[in-house]
This record gives sequence, C-alpha cells and structure tokens, in this order.
Amino acid sequence: QAQLVESGGGLVQAGESLTLTCSTPARTVMWYNMAWFRQAPGKDREFVAAISRIGSPTYNENLQKDRFTISKNDRKSTVTLQMSSLKAEDTAVYYCAASQYDTPSGVVSSYSNWGQGTQVTVSS
Repeated sequence: QAQLVESGGGLVQAGESLTLTCSTPARTVMWYNMAWFRQAPGKDREFVAAISRIGSPTYNENLQKDRFTISKNDRKSTVTLQMSSLKAEDTAVYYCAASQYDTPSGVVSSYSNWGQGTQVTVSS
C-alpha cells in the first residue's frame, strides 16, 4: 500500500492562505486517484477535493470552490492543496488519501490508503 505523508499544516489567521503537501512513494500519484479530506472535532470526515490520475480535479460543491486548489506533481509524486481566505470553520485535521477506483470520488470508503493527517487551525 502507498504510504502517504502530509505536511504544511499550522496555525494561521483568518483570511490567510496555507498550502498542504502530500508526499507519496514514486509514481503513486500516477497510479492512484488522490484526494484531500478533513475532519473537525466531533464531525465526520469531509471531502475537500480530489484529482484523477490524469490530473482532472474535483471539488466538494458545498465548499467555496475558489478557495481550494488541488494539484499534483507526477515527477515528485506529490499532491498539493492550496487554501486561501481561510476561515475558522476550516479548522480541522486534513488527510491525504489514495484510491484505485476508476474515477475519483468524495466517498471516504472509496479510499484505501490514508495519511496520518496534518492539523490546520484558523484563528478568527
């Protein structure tokens, strides 16, 4: 199974930006559909964005799409989530996930590999 390692989390002020990176073994992002989820205390894990093997992004329609941008670097085998105009409600542990399904989805059970998560805290 692919090992996923998230980085880039931290404490930021509301309105600021943050970029998360998921590092994976070589060529993983070419074999798997990749995604970012988040989980706030006391809440279910929530889909944020996904990117297919060929680089097509999908976003959670319930989130403000233009605040999140997912991308990947096949050569470095990384997946990045750029977040802007952060709000207190974006505070959560952010997880990177990988799926071998044909198309990426926002369903937690579709993903077989998960990282340990990185904490993002937005102060208002």
